[in-house]
Amino acid sequence: HTPRNKSIEAHDQFGGVLAYCCLPPGLNQDNGSGADHNLEMADKEKEGTTNAIHLEEMGTPREEAKEEQKTFTVEEAVETIGFGRFHIALFLIMGSTGVAEAMEIMLIAVVGPVIRCEWQLANWQVALVTTMVFFGYMVSSVIFGLLADRYGRWKILFISFIWGAYFSLLTSFSPSYIWFVFLRTMVGCGVSGHAQGLIIKTEFLPTKYRGYMLPLSQVFWLAGSLLIIGLASVVNPTIGWRWLIRIASLPGIFLILAFKFIPESARFNVSRGNDKAALATLQWIAKMNRSVMPEGKLVEPVDEKRGRIKDLVDPKYLRTSLQVWIIWLGISFAYYGIILASAELLEKDLVCGTREGGGDAAGKENVVHYSDETQSPCLCRLFAPSDYQIMIISTIGEIALNPLNILGINFLGRRLSLTITMGCTAVFFLLLNICTSSTGLIGFLFVLRALVSANFNTIYIYTAEVYPTTMRAVGLGTSGSLCRIGAMVAPFIAQVLMNASILGALCLFASVCVVCAISAFTLPIETKGRPLQQRK
Repeated sequence: HTPRNKSIEAHDQFGGVLAYCCLPPGLNQDNGSGADHNLEMADKEKEGTTNAIHLEEMGTPREEAKEEQKTFTVEEAVETIGFGRFHIALFLIMGSTGVAEAMEIMLIAVVGPVIRCEWQLANWQVALVTTMVFFGYMVSSVIFGLLADRYGRWKILFISFIWGAYFSLLTSFSPSYIWFVFLRTMVGCGVSGHAQGLIIKTEFLPTKYRGYMLPLSQVFWLAGSLLIIGLASVVNPTIGWRWLIRIASLPGIFLILAFKFIPESARFNVSRGNDKAALATLQWIAKMNRSVMPEGKLVEPVDEKRGRIKDLVDPKYLRTSLQVWIIWLGISFAYYGIILASAELLEKDLVCGTREGGGDAAGKENVVHYSDETQSPCLCRLFAPSDYQIMIISTIGEIALNPLNILGINFLGRRLSLTITMGCTAVFFLLLNICTSSTGLIGFLFVLRALVSANFNTIYIYTAEVYPTTMRAVGLGTSGSLCRIGAMVAPFIAQVLMNASILGALCLFASVCVVCAISAFTLPIETKGRPLQQRK
């Protein structure tokens, strides 16, 4: 018999016994009315059987519910697996993309004075190099973001590194200024895809670790900036700027080989319906972390509408997108403005005494004198060793506020932390107007680099967290693209307007920072402690 039939038989027997035992005292004795007794017993047995079957049928849905298969999402899997060895490897490899990006971006600041002398360039021509690099970044950032949401973060990151390394090497063979500008523009296109490394880190990190691990990635940007400045101080005066560019392209080439150890984002795979690949990735991470997977089956809804720019201006995200774009533009304007202004202030000796013509003895003491070896025959001045030392000191400032930035992000929240650092940035831009010595100038530049770096840390994290998986790459790509408008304008303010009016240039930088602070304070969504959204 089947289990169900056995159950019915058992209930039949139970019903019959129950019916017999419950008869009135006068009827459960054999008093000669056997036919009546048998007929009544049969009726009782039939009623007991019906009741038993009814009870069993009522219990069936409950038993089936207990046996229903458990399910889990990628978010639940990431949180269950927790932080471990995989995330450390992810942090080191994906963080190192910041080294390559910083070296390529900072390269212009240390090569600019050299090519100015070699090709006898005007201020606007030197500024145009930086502008075109960011123009390439702006155009390709949106394209790479769209492609990453549709075809995968890992593929776009890999392609962007090959692209960047190839054109960076070609730049070192530039026969003229025009070729140099064109090839650096192509490098800017490749560097824009490096942001996919941040997205991969964000999508694999558990919620409570994002606010700590993502800001620490700034260490890699700092390492790249210090490395290119240190190399420039040795390579530029000896074997020349062309070899400096070749050496700067090496980290990107080495990272291409390391990408094979990093999988595609599991969140991206489930968004396109590839649950099998996502599950294999999560199981591999759990094994590497010596952790466990959630019980049940991985289930996520498939969304075919991925990587669409129009989703960014959907009523749900319109206000957030507009304010985030304003903040990105302003932060980039201030960040690259202070980097280029630092080089300009040092190269032109625009400290207090020199600005005013050095009319008094105190002013003359502030003028930094350089040997004939640093003077170019085409009436321009190359960086002296002391200039590189000052650039290194101001660059170290980028990590000075990192501990406070991490605390602010995790305890005050992304919005308030960004508001405070943007407001302080505006104040210190204005303080650069104070008549001070070289030491005072270095101090202000140090703090400013720390503040603008904290601004970038916070807005990167906020943008990666506020958008869902189906539009995260295009959201970050579009923001990165628009922010390059600020980076494109910055050279003309820091390298052209500053030569005409230092006060006007610094007040413009400060005003933009105030606007960004207001936008940050009024952002509609706070992402602190908020799980990453999978769908819009």
